[in-house]
Amino acid sequence: MRARHPRRAARTAAGVLGAGSAVLTVFSVIDPATPTLDERWASWAVAGLAALLAACCWRVDAHRSDRRGLLTAAPAVGALLICVQAWHTRDVSASVQVFLALPVVAAATQLRAAGAATTVAAAVAGDLVVTLHLMPVGAALTDVVFVGTTLAVVAVVLVRLEDSQAEDKAELARLAAVDTLTGLVTRRVLDDALATALSSAASSQGTALILVDVDDFKAVNDGHGHPVGDDALRHLATVLARSVREDDAVVSRMGGDELAVLLPGCSPEVAADRAGDLVAAVRASPLPLADGSWLPLTVSVGVAQAPRHAVALRELYTAADTALYQAKRAGRDRCAVAVA
Repeated sequence: MRARHPRRAARTAAGVLGAGSAVLTVFSVIDPATPTLDERWASWAVAGLAALLAACCWRVDAHRSDRRGLLTAAPAVGALLICVQAWHTRDVSASVQVFLALPVVAAATQLRAAGAATTVAAAVAGDLVVTLHLMPVGAALTDVVFVGTTLAVVAVVLVRLEDSQAEDKAELARLAAVDTLTGLVTRRVLDDALATALSSAASSQGTALILVDVDDFKAVNDGHGHPVGDDALRHLATVLARSVREDDAVVSRMGGDELAVLLPGCSPEVAADRAGDLVAAVRASPLPLADGSWLPLTVSVGVAQAPRHAVALRELYTAADTALYQAKRAGRDRCAVAVA
């Protein structure tokens, strides 16, 4: 029953209630359909209550209002206020009933299906009571059926549209978070995990970053073709993921033939050992080729640990990258640890 986006829902509710309050106040003065002073006072009272609710939606913390169910209730209350106004002014014309679409549209675009259904039910129930009070039964039921059907269809269409857009956004976020070739997480996910780990590094053993680069990857592509190169990257991703514990490590594809392993809660000594294990695991796992032969693969690895080698995210990357190139210059197929 919570809002899709609490802040946006609060702003929408405030806008709808505020607009309704303003229109009601103006027309209670200039509309000849409300000739008596009592009817005008009733309109002003309803307009004042709507304005108060609008101010609450605007000023009160949106997430707190959402947790308390206020954002879910606001459109339904708005629909009931319209019906109360129609009762007091004895006006159930189309110009009044069409106003019921405003809270329904607000609910359907900002709340989930249950919240939208609650608003539609409140609008139809209120409209039924008012029309039965002011009109013959047959005419009242006809009006309610048409109005209720219209409101329900509008709500269903808008809710389904919002659900579809939410699913599309979730799929795009998933695709942005996962490398399609290797199935590993992307650099963005690694950066977020690393930033989180670094923020708590002072109270734990530390955080280690291991950068992994495939040795002579260009020779693999040139000698065996790019499809084999893709197979090699997928194979290495599997080897690396298999060599670390899933619950305490993040394995990522940085781009090209460079991969990374994040080890939160890892001391410098353990980080160096784990880096060496990764080099050995890749060396011991050649890539099987289609012709039945095996393609040996090796990697060069650089490892840096916070807070020993760096403190900030960028510094940790730089330290690990420098160590990686030390490993390459030393002959590849090995790991190197950053200098403290």
